Amino acid sequence: MDRQPVLEGERLLLRPLEEADWDALYAVAGDPLIWELHPANDRWQEPVFRAFFADALAQGGALAVIDKVSGTIIGSSRMQAYDPAGGGSVEIGWTFLARSHWGGGYNREMKRLMLAHALRFVERVDFRVGEGNVRSRRAMEKIGGRLSDRREVVQTASGPACHVVYEITRQGYAEGPLKDG
Repeated sequence: MDRQPVLEGERLLLRPLEEADWDALYAVAGDPLIWELHPANDRWQEPVFRAFFADALAQGGALAVIDKVSGTIIGSSRMQAYDPAGGGSVEIGWTFLARSHWGGGYNREMKRLMLAHALRFVERVDFRVGEGNVRSRRAMEKIGGRLSDRREVVQTASGPACHVVYEITRQGYAEGPLKDG
């Protein structure tokens, strides 16, 4: 499975994240309001985001999200934890968008592109969301994410954070709100 494809939609282009994207991506990520509900709510700080960015490059699977009209980077997302066993699964996450692109269907288009690609290779896509991140949880429900019974505790710089796991299966995608684009 190619975890860093080039994916193109009506308004968005997703392509592999590159080292040269640092300035443009940090210009987006440096907004504290993006992270206010996120378990790592200090990610807007440059040293914290540098570690996040370096990890994204090291792990692979990171994508830059580009607004096709302006040609600017408006966020990023990742495909990680690919597991081919049992029909296969991959995790989509570490996603953020500039507040200028909240609402209006940008997250929906990005996730539809990523899901359509991933579900060609795996049976299930997982999404780990901070338990208290109501904005992201609502967004997951809007795109057809089903809350599983899985919970994970993740160590962050500010201490342990509980995450809930949503999933979208191949069948769930085919029958869900993203099926028609």
